[in-house]
Amino acid sequence: MMPVVAPFSGHLLLIFLLQVSLLLGTALLLGRLAVRWRMPAIVGELTAGVLLGPSVLAHFAPGVTEWLLPQRAEQMNLLDAAGQLGVLLLVAVTGTHMDLGLIRAHGRSATAVSLTGLVIPLGLGVGAGFLLPTSLIQAQHSRTVFALFLGIALCVSAIPVIAKTLMDMRLIDHRIGQLILMAGTIDDAVGWLLLSVVSAVAAGGLYFAGVAWSILSLLFFLVFMATAGHHLVRAAMRLALRSGDRAVPVATAVVLVLLCSAATHALGLEAVFGAFSCGILLGTCRDLRPDWVDPLRTVVLSVLAPLFFAAVGLRVDLRALFHPVVAGAGVLIVALAVTGKFLGAGLGAALTGMNRWEAVALGAGMNARGVVEIIIASVGLRAGILNTETYTIIVLLAVLTSVMAPPILRLAMRRVDRSFGDTAIGPAPLTGRRSST
Repeated sequence: MMPVVAPFSGHLLLIFLLQVSLLLGTALLLGRLAVRWRMPAIVGELTAGVLLGPSVLAHFAPGVTEWLLPQRAEQMNLLDAAGQLGVLLLVAVTGTHMDLGLIRAHGRSATAVSLTGLVIPLGLGVGAGFLLPTSLIQAQHSRTVFALFLGIALCVSAIPVIAKTLMDMRLIDHRIGQLILMAGTIDDAVGWLLLSVVSAVAAGGLYFAGVAWSILSLLFFLVFMATAGHHLVRAAMRLALRSGDRAVPVATAVVLVLLCSAATHALGLEAVFGAFSCGILLGTCRDLRPDWVDPLRTVVLSVLAPLFFAAVGLRVDLRALFHPVVAGAGVLIVALAVTGKFLGAGLGAALTGMNRWEAVALGAGMNARGVVEIIIASVGLRAGILNTETYTIIVLLAVLTSVMAPPILRLAMRRVDRSFGDTAIGPAPLTGRRSST
């Protein structure tokens, strides 16, 4: 006879419900304020967690924090589980933004800009990882793993932030806007690939057999998703759409995302890579019925994503920046991240015959890291690669680059020949899509 597992206590449930209510309510309020002040909503949502975390509330009202936001494992695990579900669905929604046909049709310029905009900050991040003080590195992992992870954190972009910025600025149909989207798409895809491999190496150790297994597992999953997985996802969604019930396609999509996430996790890869891959395939199903993804996007972007970002903010301790070593490392990492993207975009623009202001616009757009950076920081913390100090720095990097991207892009585009540039280089796959992250 199987043993009966006791349900968690009523007090645990009460605290969890109060935590979710407080975090989500504060995140929505501050997120709307951020949008009103012409900043990405993610800035306000992260600020909600920072205010309720060790940086502010725990410092001024420790008794309230101890009762309402205790750091006990069983309580934090409930919040983490809800946040992890939100992460996987958010990454899947991000994947639905990818337009593979656009990349195939106009991929030469986008590939040049993307690769230079990816390789240069990746190299700068890896180099910085080998130079940073030992106090910023978790003892259980080698400096090499930390350096590789930092390189990935510096080289990514964020399609949701980029798409929202371009839509708000009416640049989604501009050839520069389309090029930013395509280059960001490639950066995101490569970033998830690298993150999955490095996370597997961190879990299994840095040795040849482990690395080889991670790469082979990754290739196997990619081949499967590009062949049988593609047909299975489309068949499942086709059946779901035939039901005529708007809830069935959403539930089917969630099941598919979770199964793909479980598959990559079982292979020793990062679960978010499975969610991202499934999201790309789900995006190809929009030709069956374009509006099927709207309810899923609404729930994820209005409820699960703000809750996740607020929970992320709970682990940010701004007091760590008062330490000169941490503050110096933060300035260095942010400077390298921003400079690396501008240098990479500039080199890619030069290789494809664009002028300097077009290069500045590309660099500004690709610098927005937003949601992708936040998820990478959370993965690094969960895997034990980052400590509180480096985690805080990377989260702040996501916020700063997301805030600085729109004004710099706006300034650069005033100097780009709009009469020449308003002819898009391809269809505008994200026109009309909304993203608050």
